[in-house]
Amino acid sequence: MNKADTLKSYIPEFILKSKVFNAIYDTQGIELDSLWASISGILDQCFVDKATWGLKFWEEFLGIPVDETKETDFRRGVVKSKIRGVGTVTVKLMQAVAQSYDNGEISIIENPCEYSFTVKFTGIKGIPPNLDDLKKAIEEIKPAHLQVQYTFKYNMWDYVKTLTWQQVKENTWENLKVR
Repeated sequence: MNKADTLKSYIPEFILKSKVFNAIYDTQGIELDSLWASISGILDQCFVDKATWGLKFWEEFLGIPVDETKETDFRRGVVKSKIRGVGTVTVKLMQAVAQSYDNGEISIIENPCEYSFTVKFTGIKGIPPNLDDLKKAIEEIKPAHLQVQYTFKYNMWDYVKTLTWQQVKENTWENLKVR
């Protein structure tokens, strides 16, 4: 229901028979709809998941370099990972940070004897599009003495060999690895 209809719902029926009053309420309704949309748009900037033009302020507040050429979802992921990346570093914390990124489903494999851990991507096949941002976030929160390695999921030969020649011809090798 638009604001003009809301306004008219409070007015006695006999007044709404006037073209003058109807025009006034219609005009006021248009202005109120516009005002409400502006207020709603500003309020959205207070929440990372809805922010658009306000991401710049989140990034500045958190000390993240502002790069408005990056996709909005990537920028949101960096902001959310920075917010989540506070506290004692645990496997659970690193997973929470990674999940704030698109395709950030990971498992952590700890190698304490080698002073390292492996970040294994379990959600999608191939390399996630925002891997560099995720690497920066993990580098920022991980203990300095630990090395980190990244592993990715690809199709194995057992899968590829089941494809027909036509299916293989229609794809590049890069597509076959992640299809």
